Formats: sequence, C-alpha cells, structure tokens
Amino acid sequence: MLEPNGPLPPEIYWRRRALAIGALVVALALVIWLVLTVSRGGNSPGDSKPVAAGSSTSAPSKAADSSTAKPAGAGESEAPKSSASGSATATPSGTTAAAAGQCPDQSLAVKVTIEQPTYKVGEQPVFWIVITNISQAACARDMGSGLQQVSVWTLDGQRRLWSSADCYPDGQPDVRTLNRGEQASFTVTWSGSTSQPNCAGDRVQVPPGAYSVVAQMGSVRSSIEPFNIA
Repeated sequence: MLEPNGPLPPEIYWRRRALAIGALVVALALVIWLVLTVSRGGNSPGDSKPVAAGSSTSAPSKAADSSTAKPAGAGESEAPKSSASGSATATPSGTTAAAAGQCPDQSLAVKVTIEQPTYKVGEQPVFWIVITNISQAACARDMGSGLQQVSVWTLDGQRRLWSSADCYPDGQPDVRTLNRGEQASFTVTWSGSTSQPNCAGDRVQVPPGAYSVVAQMGSVRSSIEPFNIA
C-alpha cells in the first residue's frame, strides 16, 4: 500500500483503511455463509426434529375407597367394612389367591381400637380392626364381614351387649393376600343399641357407662379395649 498523504496525521488514514478492510471481510464472510445455507436447504445439524403428536402420558390416579356407616335400622349394616388404609391385596370374590396358601389362625394377629375414648349417648362409636400376617410367608384368607366379629361387653366382661354378627351374620367374600407383616384394615360403626343372636328381641340404646370392645377372626381374639358412653 502507498504511504497516505494528506493534511491529517498518517495514523488517521491507516485506521480508516483498517476499518474499510475489516468491513469488507465481514461482508464477504456473510455472503459465503448465506450461499452455504441455501445450498444445504436450511437443514443444519442444529435443526429440531418434529415432536410426535399424542405422546403425552398422564400418571394414573390412586383411588381410595372410604365408607361411612349410617345408623342401624336406616338401611346400613353394622358389619365390618374394608378400610382404605388396608395394605393387603384383595382378590376378587369367588376366587382364590394362586401364589399363597391359606392363612391359618396362628399366622394372624387381630387388634381393635376405638376412634375416640368417650362418646355421648346417641353417638355411634367407630371401631377399627387391623388383621396382620405375623407368619414368615405370604398367605391368603377370606376376611369377609361374615367371618369377622366385633362385640361390645360390659366393662367387667360378664355380659355381652352387642355383636356385629347378630343381625348381619352373612357377608360377601373378601379374600386378602397378605405378605409377611402386611395388614388388612376394617371399620365397624356401632349404633349404640343392644343385639342378640339371630337379631332376636328388641334393640335398645345402652345407658351411659364404661364398656369394652373385642374383635375376633376365626379363633384369634384381640385384646380388650375400654371406652365410655357419657
């Protein structure tokens, strides 16, 4: 290049020349990039691929089956009902569990608890029954309401006042498969009235006092739990 001549200092002319050359290089590079892009049809490695329609998946919702008992005599039984808290696997009625043998009585433990320690006269006590597989292997057992029994006694245990099997001795089969340590839970709502086997005689409201409740499955009985009606 020729030495710049003019009234300004030489470094001004050199800077102008450098800027002009740089702009020319950038313009040339842009033209080359456009030519290459058009020649490849725009399918650069960074192009995104189309997403397949209808591929969304929603997680299944976990349904919980909760039941609330109504007063006896109003179309609702006082028989045990399956609770949502049970962790055992239910087998459809009329079938047997293929992978597990029959649970003998000695493989089961039964526990009963009361929803609250004291009820007022006219209120309906709620009992919770939990049946646990205490054996070392999985087993199956029909735990239908007709095979369970929950009974209320005087506190001294001398007189039985009510049983869930008196007026509702039958029930649908409910075969449960329990792994080692697994539990099946049920609830019973008592109307607060007395009962006799085969639902004989009149049913009358029990008076205020101290009572006890016990649950039984086969020959296995729970411990006695006290509660009060005030």
